[in-house]
Amino acid sequence: MTLQPRPKLAPSLLSADFGNLAHDISAAEEGGADSLHLDIMDGHFVPNISFGPAVVKSVRARTSLPLDVHLMVSDPGRYLTAFAKAGGDVLVWHVESNGDFSSLLEETRKLKVKAGVAISPSTPFSRVVELLPKVDELIVMSVEPGFSGQKFIPGMLSRISEARELIDRSGRNITLSVDGGINDETVVMAAEAGADFFVCGNSVYGNGKTPQENLQALRAALQRRSAPSPKHT
Repeated sequence: MTLQPRPKLAPSLLSADFGNLAHDISAAEEGGADSLHLDIMDGHFVPNISFGPAVVKSVRARTSLPLDVHLMVSDPGRYLTAFAKAGGDVLVWHVESNGDFSSLLEETRKLKVKAGVAISPSTPFSRVVELLPKVDELIVMSVEPGFSGQKFIPGMLSRISEARELIDRSGRNITLSVDGGINDETVVMAAEAGADFFVCGNSVYGNGKTPQENLQALRAALQRRSAPSPKHT
């Protein structure tokens, strides 16, 4: 598997300090983040509640980075317009959620934002195959959705590889994202499997280091992996 020239890192604001959110957004920018990931949870699709369009709008006012809005909600169709207007650049919903996906895709296109789908670890991968020709991003969940700080599920690596093969065969420029348990070890494993976009929560807003330092460590791990091995004489 050929590593992408510059894999992208998207800090998840679910792990940020909401009492100092503006600072954590700026720190992510200074650390070289490529995007920001916002997890929207409704307390029904997952047993947790996060935030809504008002927070996304506030984040949009404080950064020019792309905003990846991950809708972990039962009925994503109810919220597409609100989150697009709030400033989301990519709206991603789960294949396990309710609604007609063709209609959701059509509505998202009308809102002039990109569309994505996410798939949970226990869901058959066949659920996303027919959607790949129509989406801009595929998120492979490497933890069960709903809570930050979980450990990467190793069995998801084969799913990432399968997704990479399908995307390559499609000939389309679909972002292959991995969300859950990403750190300076698992980011390399996921990259080797074919991912090119990495959602990172506690590994950016944790470890007793600054987000800038943590993003630098993640980038360095990816660069070490992509560097050619030295020749021995």
